[in-house]
Amino acid sequence: MTIRQRIEEQERKYLHPKACLSSASRGRAVQEEEGDLRTCFQRDRDRIIHSKSFRRLKHKTQVFLAPRGDHYRTRLTHVLEVAQIARTVARALMLNEDLTEAIALGHDLGHTPFGHAGEMILREIHPGGFDHYKQSLRVVDFLERNGQGLNLTYEVRNGILKHSKGRGFIIPSKKSERADTLEGQVVRVSDLIAYVNHDLDDAIRAEVISEADIPEDITKLLGKTHAERIDAMVRDLIYSSLDTDLDDLKMSEDLSAATYHLRDFLYERVYESPVIKREFAKAKKIVKDLYEYYLEHVEETCGDIPSEKRPNRHRMVCDFIAGMTDSFALISYEKIFLPQQWTVL
Repeated sequence: MTIRQRIEEQERKYLHPKACLSSASRGRAVQEEEGDLRTCFQRDRDRIIHSKSFRRLKHKTQVFLAPRGDHYRTRLTHVLEVAQIARTVARALMLNEDLTEAIALGHDLGHTPFGHAGEMILREIHPGGFDHYKQSLRVVDFLERNGQGLNLTYEVRNGILKHSKGRGFIIPSKKSERADTLEGQVVRVSDLIAYVNHDLDDAIRAEVISEADIPEDITKLLGKTHAERIDAMVRDLIYSSLDTDLDDLKMSEDLSAATYHLRDFLYERVYESPVIKREFAKAKKIVKDLYEYYLEHVEETCGDIPSEKRPNRHRMVCDFIAGMTDSFALISYEKIFLPQQWTVL
């Protein structure tokens, strides 16, 4: 018996009957021979971590554009916090931690520079629209490895595609809108738990709001500190789900209402605040100008994608810009649109 087979046997013995077993995966688009050390979901996680798009997340905005402080979240620290919360929940519910972690680490690979400002403007100007969760799937299916993609398992790809909720329900009532696995659903909820708490923390650090601004019913139910609020949400998710024997992944009515209230509070006082919207307007102009420039100079976006695999020019420009970091977008904009100092040698 190989190490991989031993791990798969342990999963069959110890995981919850509703967990997704590595040995029961629906497989990959291109079939591969399994190795002797890692399960299919462990291999997916490692492919994501070693990808270029994962490394670029360290220079992509979470909420605050180009923050000067060292302690503000980036898109990379966001996915790490999501993965930590999701693994805690998955372990407590006896679900597959490796699958959960792979989905969590890959769920935002398609995010644009400048956070949701970049996503909003690409949605407006790209003829096919734009959603970061669909772009994340495109990254792992096609854009990584010079057009070969990462060839991930169905379960990881499905979890990435179904993670996003915007201002929708934490867990949708329609099963077609949920991830097919409980592990994917755990990531969806963990994503929300992570961002409402760390965005609140960053907004207080940036003095956009203060602790005193947080509505009393939120602090009463969830706690007064960052750690207390995360702990309250995670505990409630775990115990409420266990009460159903995992027939449903859920939060209690009170904690769910408090979580929705916190999200609404962040939209009103942070995401749609004048200071954030002012910076977002600048970021949207940068992305729009770059898009128009590269449509006329599409050859500059080709990169390492073989000519026979290149899509239409709008799709190529959209992929190129979505893959940019904040810093690369700013450097590109300066190089293209701003006059350069003349150097006499």
